[in-house]
Amino acid sequence: MSALPWPDHLVTFDEWKALPEDNQFRVEVVEGVLIVSPRPLSLHQRAISRLCNRLDEQLPTRFSALAEVEVVITASPLLTVRIPDVVVVGTELADNNSARYKPSDLSLAVEVLSKGSVRTDKVTKFAEYAEEGVANYWIVDLDAPVSLLRYHLIGGEYELFGEHTGTVTVELDGNPITLDLDALVTRRP
Repeated sequence: MSALPWPDHLVTFDEWKALPEDNQFRVEVVEGVLIVSPRPLSLHQRAISRLCNRLDEQLPTRFSALAEVEVVITASPLLTVRIPDVVVVGTELADNNSARYKPSDLSLAVEVLSKGSVRTDKVTKFAEYAEEGVANYWIVDLDAPVSLLRYHLIGGEYELFGEHTGTVTVELDGNPITLDLDALVTRRP
């Protein structure tokens, strides 16, 4: 097994685009530095899949929920690319089969907490998404009871719009969404 050569410098956007896909690791870039983490475990993957499905089922057809897409936070002077667990974008944009998105394309970014990502999701990405104008940010914690923190951007800062457990109906861009949070991780929703 041969390893890919690691860059000895800050990664540029063109270098990022040229990197091969990696099914073993999730790779993000923060200010030109590659950040490598293991792929999510099974319950995390199940939660991402279920959440995407629930959002797609309940949102108007002009919206699409997507899992693990690249979002270019900044391209220069230093590249930052994040891969939220779930995003909601316009269907027309999703139908263009885009390789990556801008923060302004997102109606919602969702991060599902996992070991090693809690501080990044609650502090760093929280600040980055707010600074770049992502209107809605949700944080899902899979520890029992499964919970959802729901933030909305107001005046350039996120305000907490609810902390939820169990079955909840929330609003996203004026559309009601009902989620059974416990069903995000159980075998049968």
